[in-house]
Amino acid sequence: MFTLDLRKTSGLIISLIMFFSFIYTAHANDAQSDTRQLMQMAEYIGADYSAAIANGEVINEAEYSEMTEFSALAVEKTRQLENGQDAVEAALKLQQAIADKQNPDVIHPITVELRNILIKLSPAVSLPSELLPIQQVQALYQQNCSACHGAKGQGNGELAATLDPTPTDFTDKERAMNRSLIGLYDAITNGIEGTAMVALSHLDEKQRWSLAFYAGSIAFQDNKGLATVPAGMSIQDFVSNSPNTLLNKYPTLDNQTVAELRSNPEPLFASNDPLAMAKQQLNASHKSYMAGEYKTAQGLAVSAYLDGFELAENALDAYDPKLRKDIEKSMMSFRQLTSQSDKQDEITALLEKTNSQLSEAQDMLSADTLSDSTLFTASLVILLREGLEAMLVVLALVTVLVKTERRDAVKYVHAGWVIALIAGIATWWAAQNLISISGASREIMEGVGALMAAVILFYVGFWMHSKTNAAAWQAYINQHIHRHLSTGTLWGLAGLSFIAVYREVFETVLFYQALMTQSASSQSMSIATGFVTATVILAVLFWVIIKYSLRLPIRKFFTFSTYLMLALSFVLIGKAVAALQEADLISISSFPIDFTLSWIGVYSTWEGLAAQLAILILSVLILIGIRPFGNRQTA
Repeated sequence: MFTLDLRKTSGLIISLIMFFSFIYTAHANDAQSDTRQLMQMAEYIGADYSAAIANGEVINEAEYSEMTEFSALAVEKTRQLENGQDAVEAALKLQQAIADKQNPDVIHPITVELRNILIKLSPAVSLPSELLPIQQVQALYQQNCSACHGAKGQGNGELAATLDPTPTDFTDKERAMNRSLIGLYDAITNGIEGTAMVALSHLDEKQRWSLAFYAGSIAFQDNKGLATVPAGMSIQDFVSNSPNTLLNKYPTLDNQTVAELRSNPEPLFASNDPLAMAKQQLNASHKSYMAGEYKTAQGLAVSAYLDGFELAENALDAYDPKLRKDIEKSMMSFRQLTSQSDKQDEITALLEKTNSQLSEAQDMLSADTLSDSTLFTASLVILLREGLEAMLVVLALVTVLVKTERRDAVKYVHAGWVIALIAGIATWWAAQNLISISGASREIMEGVGALMAAVILFYVGFWMHSKTNAAAWQAYINQHIHRHLSTGTLWGLAGLSFIAVYREVFETVLFYQALMTQSASSQSMSIATGFVTATVILAVLFWVIIKYSLRLPIRKFFTFSTYLMLALSFVLIGKAVAALQEADLISISSFPIDFTLSWIGVYSTWEGLAAQLAILILSVLILIGIRPFGNRQTA
């Protein structure tokens, strides 16, 4: 007998996802419009107030009048915000300070405080996956901006002398240090009321963001280096805050790095290239290690693999399996070194080696060299590898129910995996738009799910083995089956089906997303064909096993099902340990012989092999009939 009631847990997860999705859809546009306008207003005051007041005296009446008007408008609009009491208080403080003609060094911190409050209230910024090539952006600037701001952004265009207020001088570094990229984007998108800056509504979102990044880079053109993005700082943070605010927010950030990221924002978009992300995080890990920050270095090394390289493994494995294994081994060695002190020479040499391997992989997986056959194979393998285990679990549950004449309960199993598909895709969407789910969190989710499924399947295998005797099975049916399948077990079956599928769906979507970024748009059909082919193969396997397993006599059927359940438990326990090791929750002790049999969850670590050996020994004890593991007549 087995009972498992995951109705409340799975129902709560899905309800929360649907609830937040609904709230986000209903309110995102209004909330974004109000808060972004206020953010722009606060930033504008912080950047331009010095042109209105000096030493407590008004030096420009027009500018001061504008500051007074904007501060009053900020108070009015913050009062209309939901949960905006803190914003109202900051806006009132700003209004009073402007009325008192406080100096700019007093005003600026208040505007930063107000913006930080508004950022917390604001929905996530919608950003393109990449910017336009610099030549295209420069052409856009000359067509749309140079007449006012000048060909070089100095605010001296041919129309500048006729405008009041005068156009912004983008080369003014002091002012640029107080302007965020989102502020520039909003000015481009919506214009600025009371000025000659009009909305460039004829440009699409990617063009407007590219212009914003370009305008924000002009003051930093002397800094041409390729910066490493500080740990914990996302592209959302970078675009939402001014350089001065970022310097205060991230103690490890320096002026040089800020300037390099403004001048060349490529590292900020590295997440679109998994291998670039891997290199970026490895470099950041090395930097932290050399500074003696070993824990930070270890976390970044984990991120380099899970947030970077893992997402490109499937494509690389289809192209060059040996290189994939070499990089995996190098990254594992790098991660292990980060937990040891006084290994500066070794870790520096290994960094150079790993970066060289990753560069080689980047060359292979560029859109110019990644063939249609490689994409097809990678797409096929992703779905077969991620989907086979889930399909076998669902298959085992369905066949048991059909064989025991409980077809009415099959719908619960189907409900479990269908809900898991929806929830997995919804989780991926939420991770892209609402919340941040790191690679480590993803592996923890998968590892815990695999561990739960392994334990449950092992118990089910043990239970089914105890019923291989026909008399024992008939007695069990007469005494228990109707009562238990009419209560918690039905939802337990749905829950197990949900767990088996959900743990795979989210990661599968991420793998396909990464594969798409590594291909040209004309190659989408190759990926789709691989996906469809894998789906057909899984469907045929499902049908064949269902058709022929149900023809078996009851004893042989239960024996077959016992072996299947115990085998799945063996595979899943190995994959659970591997996932939790990748998430750095379980230590890694390498086996003397390096080997990997990923299809059956066998990896060359003592921890994983020990867990699988335990399952193997217990399974043997069950199968040979040693008590208390052996066949028993009682239910």
